[in-house]
Amino acid sequence: MINPTKTQLPVLSKDIRSYLSATRRLKQELGKNDTEDPPSPISYSLQNPEEEDDDHNLFFWKGIIYGAINTPFEGGIFHLSLKMPLEYPFEPPTVRFRTKVYHPYIDKNGVIDVDILGENWSPTLTIEKLMLSICSFLLQPDPEHDVNKIATLYRRNRRKYDQIAREWTLKYAMST
Repeated sequence: MINPTKTQLPVLSKDIRSYLSATRRLKQELGKNDTEDPPSPISYSLQNPEEEDDDHNLFFWKGIIYGAINTPFEGGIFHLSLKMPLEYPFEPPTVRFRTKVYHPYIDKNGVIDVDILGENWSPTLTIEKLMLSICSFLLQPDPEHDVNKIATLYRRNRRKYDQIAREWTLKYAMST
């Protein structure tokens, strides 16, 4: 059950219903991750799997995206943290890259700026679909999505963008 020292207990019946609904959905999604065939460019799990009996841990996940072949991210292993809100799946998780990555949608703190983590979130999205979407935009950003100066470089000088993204992959996503 919940450890009160780790999280604040829901106090309203709506909060309790949200918590129970989120817990049920997260357990279901976590179970589906165990049956992956064929291998995927993503993986995800509980942040602290040694404490699986503690439902609180269901709200803190870690994810990995493996850099695709023939991209500046090839060979990289990119770590993410995912924090699920009590209102999940009706509210999006907070997702952040823990590995530094040079990309138009990702700021220097690893915060991802995409619509599916905000106004275009849908309860039909699962963690798996979300991770695959992040993997997809990592490889093919929309050049019109002008979030930062990296987006401008991506549009104006793709070769230079690819070079810097590759350097960052080698430096941050391939080191031990």
